[in-house]
Amino acid sequence: MTVRKRSVWLLVAIAALALNLRPPFTAAGALLPDIAAGLGLSTGVAGLLPTLPVVCLGVFALAATSIRHRWGDEGVVAVCLPLLVLGSLLRAGPGAATLFAGTIVVGAAVGIANVTLPALIKREYPDSVTLVTSLYTVFLTLGSSLAAALAVPLMRAAGGSWRVPLIGLAGLALLAGLVWLPFLRRGRAVAPGSGVSAVRLLRSPLAWQVTAFMGLQSLLAYVVFGWLPTVAQDRGMAATAAGLVLSVSTLVQALGAMALPLLAGRRADQRVLGVALLAVSALGLLGVFLAPLSWMWVAAVVLGFGMGALFGLALSVIGLRAADAAVASRLSAMAQAVGYLVAASGPLLVGLLHQISGGWTSSMWLLLAVCLFGALAALGAGRPLRIGAEPEVRRSGERSVG
Repeated sequence: MTVRKRSVWLLVAIAALALNLRPPFTAAGALLPDIAAGLGLSTGVAGLLPTLPVVCLGVFALAATSIRHRWGDEGVVAVCLPLLVLGSLLRAGPGAATLFAGTIVVGAAVGIANVTLPALIKREYPDSVTLVTSLYTVFLTLGSSLAAALAVPLMRAAGGSWRVPLIGLAGLALLAGLVWLPFLRRGRAVAPGSGVSAVRLLRSPLAWQVTAFMGLQSLLAYVVFGWLPTVAQDRGMAATAAGLVLSVSTLVQALGAMALPLLAGRRADQRVLGVALLAVSALGLLGVFLAPLSWMWVAAVVLGFGMGALFGLALSVIGLRAADAAVASRLSAMAQAVGYLVAASGPLLVGLLHQISGGWTSSMWLLLAVCLFGALAALGAGRPLRIGAEPEVRRSGERSVG
């Protein structure tokens, strides 16, 4: 395979893997009422199903760096894809035990893959980090949207069996494995001593700013995924229309991710862009909570665009702030481990505030505060600095830190 063909095929492989990393969560969310009814789950137990994967994303992100050192970036993918297949099949098992065991296995696979892909992109496309990351983000979003939209129709076509869509996800992971085969055969280990040490990274203010930016935008995203239809219904929309509002917002996220390279250009500094995208997201949130009901669709589009571009930017700054792929791997593990654990608290806090107050005003102020603190984090994470860069290898317009 020539260098050019390898580069193009790797882009296809990254897109194929990205398509697999959100459907296990969004499909299960769409099927949740049927899963709960079929297995006789209480409301409290069923509520763990959408929360558990987010916790897993944070917990298992920590394992990615060790696997990468032993087997390389491609080796991580070789671990993740079989886990995705196994987890999807387990979730289609006979009881609640297999459902939750499979959810943990799937969460482990996705958490590990999430960390590795920014490092792989940094290694293979060091001069096109934002562009390739936006491609990755677009397919993440498309996979999420398509799974949410198709899970219920597929269940109905299968005679009402919610297990059929989950088994279908195992087939999707197998197809991605076929695309990755040429690279899995040539996986390469990474020297354990390469990159910035974990202790040094934990002492880096820039690393914590990148982590805060990742965590706060993720918190916003998971609150929207979990609560937007409920907010829309409480404001007077029918259940079907409220579900479509979330689908539209999620689909528009792909447009936001696609627009990111145009918005970012080749600038080394992303501070203004980060603050602007959080302002757009805050505007969309205000529309969701306060605008006339007829404007809900417009608010969902604005919110989706802002959040899609924000997610792509959060992943991009991991690569942009790292001096090399080894540093990107460690920074990615830190940002996503802490970030997703922070994000998991968002839906719970919003639900608690709604239960205490009986309305959505407190939740709205909480989310606007998250946007404000996210903007402060963006002012740090977007600076043209690189963690682990020595003075003699820093790029034009950038300074080394840590």
